[in-house]
Amino acid sequence: MTTMLNIPSTHSKSFNTIVAGVGGMGSAACYYLARRGRRVLGLEQFDVPHTRGSSHGYTRIIRLAYYEHPSYVMLLKRSYELWHEIEKIAGEKLLHYTGSIDAGPAESWVFKGALQSAMQYDLPHEVLTGREMAERFPGYRFPHDMLGLYQPQGGFLTPERCIVAYANAAMALGAEIHGREKVLGFEPTREGGVRVRTDRGEYLADSLVITAGAWDAELMPFLRGLAVPERQVLAWLQPHKPELFQPTNFPVFNCLVPEGRFYGFPIHSVPGFKFGKYHHFQETGSPDRLIRGDDGEPRPDDEAMLRDFASRYFPDGAGPTMTLAACMFTNTPDGHFIIDQHPQYPQISYASPCSGHGYKFASVIGEIMAEIATLGYSRWDLSLFRADRFGVPTSALFRDKGPAPRVVIEHHDPFGAADQKPHRFQKPSRPGSQAYAEGDTRDPRYWRRHAVTPFW
Repeated sequence: MTTMLNIPSTHSKSFNTIVAGVGGMGSAACYYLARRGRRVLGLEQFDVPHTRGSSHGYTRIIRLAYYEHPSYVMLLKRSYELWHEIEKIAGEKLLHYTGSIDAGPAESWVFKGALQSAMQYDLPHEVLTGREMAERFPGYRFPHDMLGLYQPQGGFLTPERCIVAYANAAMALGAEIHGREKVLGFEPTREGGVRVRTDRGEYLADSLVITAGAWDAELMPFLRGLAVPERQVLAWLQPHKPELFQPTNFPVFNCLVPEGRFYGFPIHSVPGFKFGKYHHFQETGSPDRLIRGDDGEPRPDDEAMLRDFASRYFPDGAGPTMTLAACMFTNTPDGHFIIDQHPQYPQISYASPCSGHGYKFASVIGEIMAEIATLGYSRWDLSLFRADRFGVPTSALFRDKGPAPRVVIEHHDPFGAADQKPHRFQKPSRPGSQAYAEGDTRDPRYWRRHAVTPFW
C-alpha cells in the first residue's frame, strides 16, 4: 500500500505539460518546453541527478560515425549544436572532444557501419590498422589485423552535469522540478488533458511526456517486452601508465572483439580508465529488482570478465580496480529507440528505450519531445523510431506516414505480462565467455557464422 505524503505547497496543481522522469532526456524536455513558454512540471522518483537509472557514470560517449544506422547522424549533428548551446547557458564545459574509434574485423558491422556513416555524411575520418592505432594511441593494443575508424569529433559528455545544467535552465524559465516524487499512474481527462497521480498528490496537465527510461513499460504496459531493462556493469581501473589514458591521447572507443562488444573512455572526473561491455551478461528483469540489493551490486564475475578484456587489449590500463558500478540499459528488440505518442491518447508522448546508445541524443530528443507535446508532430523524420514496427497500434503521430516497417519478434506478446524476476543467460564458464544465442546479432560469434551486410 502506497502512503500519500501530503506536503503543504503553494505551487499550482495545473500545468501545460508534465514530464515523468527527469534524467538525461527528461531534463532536456523540461528546458525546451519551458523555453516554448509552457508551464512545466518535471517529476523524478529519485534524486536529480541520481545513480539508479541510465544517466550517470561521469562520462558518456558521443560520436558522429554511427555504425548503428546512418539515419542517426543528422540527429547527432543537431545534438552537438544543442549540447554547445546548453554549455553556454550553464557556463560549464559539458562536451569534451577526444576523437572516437570504432574498431573490429574488417568485415564486421561495427567497422563497416561506422565507415559507411562517415562516407555517406562526408565526415572527416581515417581508417587505421591495429598497429597504427597502437602507434598513435599507445594505450591501445588491438590485433594488427583489426581496423578502426578514427573520427576527430567524437568524445564524451558529463551526464550528471548535463542533467543539472538542463534542470537549472528549465527552472530559471519557470519550470517546477520535483525530486523524490514517483509517478504512480495517469488517466486522460474529458477535456483532452491528463491527470497524473504520484505518491505525493495529483496534477492536471494538457499533455504528458514520459521519459522514465527503464520504468517506461511500468507506466505504459503496451511496452512490456519491447522496453526491457538490462543490468550493466562498468569498471574503472587504475592504469599502470596513466599518461597513456588521458583525454589528449586516448580516444573514446567502441570495439568488436571475440569476447564481445566493448566501449571505453579516458580518465576523467574520478581515478581510472573506464570501460564496459555492451549487454554485459544479458541479465534482464524489472528495473526495481535490477537496482536493489544483490541484483544491483557488482559481483566478482563482473569484475573478472571486465579485467580479462582490459588485460588483453589495454594492458597498460589494467591496474588495480578503483570502482565498479552498475547501471541499466533499456533495450528494444531491434536496438533502435522508440519515440512516439500513446496509441490511444495523443496528449501523451514518450521516448526511450535507447538500447544502450541513447545518452548522446538526450539534448535533441528533449527538443523533439517538446515539439510533439506542443505541436502534435516533429519536424524530424522519426519513422525509424515508431512503436508500431513491433505491432503496437499506430499512434496519431504516424497515422498519415504509411505502414511501419515490421519487426518480427518470436514468442512475444506486446500486451502480455512483464517478467518480474531478473533473468540471467547461461553463466560464463570462464572470464570473457558467455552463452551464444543463435541469431543474436549483438554477439560477435554471429558474424563469424553469417555473411556480413549492413542492416540499413
